[in-house]
Amino acid sequence: MNSGSKVLMGILAGAAAGAVLGLLFAPEPGVEMRRKIGEGSKDLGTNLKEKFSELVDGIADKYESAREGASDLLHKGKDKVSSVADDFNEGTGQMSSDANRPSYQS
Repeated sequence: MNSGSKVLMGILAGAAAGAVLGLLFAPEPGVEMRRKIGEGSKDLGTNLKEKFSELVDGIADKYESAREGASDLLHKGKDKVSSVADDFNEGTGQMSSDANRPSYQS
């Protein structure tokens, strides 16, 4: 888990604790307070599930993007190596034909 997601989880946990404490110290009857706490916990659970789902989707998207980038880079590297090898082979073929020619020295 990266530091951004840890901060997000900390903020959500702090907000939940603050909401519960606020309800506990509010001057309302116990039944009403328990109802509000129950609603708040359902909302918190839903929010946590949504945030976690967004986090997982974001990680999956970044993984896929990185994988595609790496694949493209690999193909470009292979093409470059092939091009350099072809140039080298053409150059050495030309050199060997030059080496087979008789030299005329005066």
